[in-house]
Amino acid sequence: MTSSSFQHLDIETLADWLDASRPLTLVDIRDPASFAAGHLPGSRHLDNDGVPALLAEADRETPLVVVCYHGNSSQQAAAWLAGQGFDDVYSLDGGFTDWRNQHPERVAMGNAGDT
Repeated sequence: MTSSSFQHLDIETLADWLDASRPLTLVDIRDPASFAAGHLPGSRHLDNDGVPALLAEADRETPLVVVCYHGNSSQQAAAWLAGQGFDDVYSLDGGFTDWRNQHPERVAMGNAGDT
């Protein structure tokens, strides 16, 4: 595996994985207020302060999906996380914006249980 290798993931594939209860680690790298206003169910907010905990706690063999606003900055974060030893890293194409547009009924609010 290349040390900075990640894959692109489309919205519908992620929806299918969630429907199938596939084990995933979902991280959202948007700002805290945006995360609190809405995020993918089961995702955790990730900022620079939270990276050490993620690196210590997350199973590196479980697929890791990185979510941002539009699917741009998540690519850099996904490449970096792949370089940290995660085997299966994805950047969500279209980001949270496209997810919310296509699946408005599948948006969680607040921070409780998602950090």
